[in-house]
Formats: sequence, C-alpha cells, structure tokens
Amino acid sequence: MKSVCFYFKIHQPFRLKRYRFFDIGNDHYYYDDFANDEIITRLAETSYIPMAETLLQMINDSNRDFKCSISISGTAIEQFQLYVPEFIDLLKKLADTGCVEFLSGTYSHSLSALEDPEEFIREVKAHDSMIKRLFGVKPSVFANTELIYDDDIACLIASMGFKTALTEGAKHILGWKSPDYIYSAATAPQVKLLLTNDKLAQDISRNFNNTAWDEYPLTADKYVDWLASLPKEEQVVNLYLSMDTFGSFLPRETGIFDFMKALPRFGKEKGVAFTTPSDVVAKLKPVGEISVPFPISDIDEARDVSAWKGNELQNEALNKLYAVAERVSLCEDRRLKQDWEYLQSSDHFYYMSTKNMADGASHAAFSPYDSPFAAFTNYMNVLADFLVRVEEQYPENIDNEELNSLLLTIRNQSQHINELNKEVNNLRNNILNSDDSNNAPKEETLEIAEASDVEAPKAADATKKKVVKKAASKPAAKTTRKKKA
Repeated sequence: MKSVCFYFKIHQPFRLKRYRFFDIGNDHYYYDDFANDEIITRLAETSYIPMAETLLQMINDSNRDFKCSISISGTAIEQFQLYVPEFIDLLKKLADTGCVEFLSGTYSHSLSALEDPEEFIREVKAHDSMIKRLFGVKPSVFANTELIYDDDIACLIASMGFKTALTEGAKHILGWKSPDYIYSAATAPQVKLLLTNDKLAQDISRNFNNTAWDEYPLTADKYVDWLASLPKEEQVVNLYLSMDTFGSFLPRETGIFDFMKALPRFGKEKGVAFTTPSDVVAKLKPVGEISVPFPISDIDEARDVSAWKGNELQNEALNKLYAVAERVSLCEDRRLKQDWEYLQSSDHFYYMSTKNMADGASHAAFSPYDSPFAAFTNYMNVLADFLVRVEEQYPENIDNEELNSLLLTIRNQSQHINELNKEVNNLRNNILNSDDSNNAPKEETLEIAEASDVEAPKAADATKKKVVKKAASKPAAKTTRKKKA
C-alpha cells in the first residue's frame, strides 16, 4: 500500500508598524496590532477554521484511517491565542484524535539555523515545549523554517535527538533520484529524510483552480489515481502545503474542501493510505544517502536561501540582529526577549528581497511594503531601537564572558539573600510558637526580623549597582595602564 503524508503549514509573523527614524529611543512598541488582528482573523474565518473542521470530518468519516501532520510556529499560536482562541480549541480536538502529528520547528519561523546554532537549539526547544503544553504531544519529526536544510543542520538536529526530518525534494540535489523514497542524511546517518513531492503538491495549490491547466478540473478520484499509479517501489509521497491555501488562495467556491473530503474514500478503494511521517519511517528503511552541502528550501525557483539572504540589505539586517544574540540570551527581561523572538521571523527579510520576474512578483504579493528598500528601512529603524535597549542593559564595553560572570554573581547574591530571609522567617515562627510567657522579647525579635526582610532587597540592589558600576569602569582602567606604558 502506498503511503501519502499531508503536511499543513501554519505560520503568521507579528507584522511591524510604520516605525520612523524619530521613533528610535522614544517608542519601544513595534507591532501593527490592527493589521495582525485583521489578517489572522480573516484567514482563520476563510482558511484555518474551515480546513481544521474539514480535517476533523475526514478523520471521523474514515474511522480514523485518515492521518496527517501540522507544522505551526510559536508566533502563529500566540496570535491565535490573542485573536482567535477558538482555532486553538480546534487544534486540540485534532490532537485528541491521535491522527494528527505536530511537527517540530523554530518558534518564530526564523533563520537561526543559518545564523546562530545555539539560538536555533533554544528556539526549537521553546517551540516544542509550547506544543507539548498545548496539545499534550512531543514532536519527533523536524521541519525547519520553509524546509531549510543542509548537512550542517542535519548534525544539529541529530545532536538534539531527532531521527526524522522533512525537507524539499530539490531537483538539483536529487538529480535522477525520486523524492518518493526515504533517504538518510550523509553527515548524520541516523537521521531519516523525507522529501516533498513538489509537483503533486502544486497540482493542488496552484493548478486546482487553473482553468488553463490541461488537467483541469482536478477531481479526488483522478488525483488518487495519480498517487496509486506511481511506481510500486516508490512507497511514500510527501505533500507539503500551506493551510491558508485552502479557503484563501483556493476559495470555498472552487470546491477545494469537497475535494479534500473525498480523498480518504477513494484512497481506501485504490490502496492509498494517508498517514503520518512517524508511521512511515517506522516501517520503511532508507534507500540511500543524500548530501546537501549548500542550504536548500521550498521557496522560489532556485530552491535555495536567496529569498532571505540574496542581497546586501538582507545580510546587513541579519548580521546586525544576530550580533547581539549572546547578550539577549543572558538577559532576563521578558519584553526584550519577546521582541527578540518576533524580530527573528523570516518574513521580515523576505520582504527585503530584490528578485525579479516570477520570484519577485511572489515576494511583492506578500509584502506589506511599497518596495524592498522600504521594508529594510522600517526594519532597521525598529532594530536600532531594539539595539539601544540591549545596550542599556548590557553595555558593549563589557565582554560577554565578563558579563556572564557578573550576572552569575548577582544571581548568587540574590539566592543567598533569599536563603537568609527563609532563616529569619523560621526564627520568627519558632518565637511565635514558643510557650514563653514574656511577650516583650518576642515583639522585639519580630521587629528585628521584619527589619531584616526590608533591608535585604536593598542590599541586593546596592550590590548589583556596585558590581555593574565596577564592571563598566574596568575598561577605562585598562586604557590608563596602556597610556602609562
């Protein structure tokens, strides 16, 4: 029986508001709440909710024979929680069926795998923790941002314990090989690779409503016939699709939801099983190795990473952003860390693309800006303010190792103060529970204990200020010594 894996991608970034040069240092809120609310609500009504309900019906009507996978970013989940919480409830219902597998990925749909391995690992852990908390399942199959993958990334995900990854079946990588097999990563043989069949996926996403297509109209029985007629030895077909394709790019009036609902019935008749990637890799073995020396993705004709790293604007923005990655990782400012997540979304750099022809038209269609330069200018203004906030907390004249040591000292002092407060509270309780009839000493001791509680935090603050001040003056001392020499 041939196995078919449907993967439905769900991602939305936190879009930036128009942020002027004169806002730098004065306005620390960067997001267009109106646009984010309008877009996520509209897409939920037209695409996400109807498609989730369709999947739920497909599972129930097939007696749970139909299975699929969902890849959803942390930033998308946050927006659903803010604006469309009922969609989260639908996803929970899908998870409860046991027929939907949630994939691992980066929290903010970022490019961290290409820029900062440590940040990449942190993001994946944060994403998977959210999936576990909301849906009660731990992802075991990895799908990077826009399926970005290379040999180095294979080693990274292997070090995190992943044994299966999904990526693009790029022609320049496969050559004569078919994407409808399981392969292993050349640099990490324990990682099984599932490759997307882009042609069969585009037959749905691009051609379903294309009246000029020579196969129009596409029906469920015709599509299942194509799947069933593939060579017998090609046992798995991976179809990676954005969920907003259904209902948004392909409106309900096209019959796309009815098309999907009919697939399980025809699949059962013709020996085609709709399953999950974990089920597939459990029963099939790799037929060979795939080496990917340069990063690939599922975007644009070249299937590389030039959609986000193809010009000087994009590279300048990325370099400036990730230059402070280590300092942000050391901080405990919740708001700063949140902005760090949102500013990493790959969409911001996608809008800066200067490509022409079909690729350029695609970039322009998704961009809220008039031009790539406008996208760059707006992002860099926001980033400039963000960097000022990072500098205020962690000055550049303190190197990262020294900063880490200072922060550790401060945390240890705070912990010690907390321990002392616990001892004071224990003494207070012992005194209050004593059978001594003399109340005066009790009251006096109680006053002393209460005074200790008040003074301790002040001592911690004073210590922190003293340490930071001392650290800030350290480089100046070094400079003086050099001048004397």
